[in-house]
Amino acid sequence: MGTIKAICISDKKGTAKYRVEKAEFKVDFGIEGDAHGGNWHRQVSLLSAETIAAFRAKGADVQPGAFGENLIIEGLDLKPVPVGTRFRIGEVLLEVTQIGKECHTHCAIYRVMGDCIMPREGLFAKVLHPGTVAVGDGISAEYPVSDRSFTAAVITLSDKGSVGARVDESGPVVADVLKNAGYEVVETMLLPDEQKELEGALINFADRRQVSLVVTTGGTGFSVRDRTPEATLAVATRNAPGIAEAIRYGSLGITKRAMLGRGVSVIRGQTLIINLPGSVKGVRESLGFIIGELEHGIRILRGSASECGQG
Repeated sequence: MGTIKAICISDKKGTAKYRVEKAEFKVDFGIEGDAHGGNWHRQVSLLSAETIAAFRAKGADVQPGAFGENLIIEGLDLKPVPVGTRFRIGEVLLEVTQIGKECHTHCAIYRVMGDCIMPREGLFAKVLHPGTVAVGDGISAEYPVSDRSFTAAVITLSDKGSVGARVDESGPVVADVLKNAGYEVVETMLLPDEQKELEGALINFADRRQVSLVVTTGGTGFSVRDRTPEATLAVATRNAPGIAEAIRYGSLGITKRAMLGRGVSVIRGQTLIINLPGSVKGVRESLGFIIGELEHGIRILRGSASECGQG
């Protein structure tokens, strides 16, 4: 059991948060009156009071809300908390959706201290049950961690699609197939064929949002702009080539041009990443070759199943 030491909100994005004594938490939004609220996964941000105190001990003059945090929690260790953990604060129920946050532009704290704790120590959550939270209220990790074995994200790579010049048809097909197979698709994303941008998205989904499966579509051909395999290999911690091989093997029975596909399949931490071709036909066929066997592999990857020798 921990305690709510401070509640902070801001009227506008990009402005410092200020303290309030109590706040209303709303489902599909976050904290009433906070500019960062909305129907998305980062509705409420949390930081440990002990982490902030340790940062102050280094000489940082930071006040509550300086890191953009909504809730400062005292007496509850947030470091081992994985995505899916649920927190109870009176009637309010929160579920952790992301660990840390990529810092695209260094904040004033970083420019002074050369460091900032929010990108690696902050937690982000969504509101599952509404209610009022006041300073001094107790907070507990009351519920067990949600089953995260079958969460997925879908990324479409298309220069034209990213600027609205082409409708993304393949991404929605991937999402539908995954949902029908029992996966919770937490987000779909449309990106240009930029390697670094894709690398960042893959890292975010694997490390911060901790999804079990990321499927990309597009960018696997011979064009100079096709960099999806390179981005995927750049973030991999282990190789899982059999999945990509199975896709190519199955596709060769349909068209010999399947030999030109460069898609790869890898592991990053506890996340499986699979590249698919960019066409709707190719996406459907490719998923058809592998979808039935992914469940067992993901369960092994996330520690909920054991290896077996069945052929």
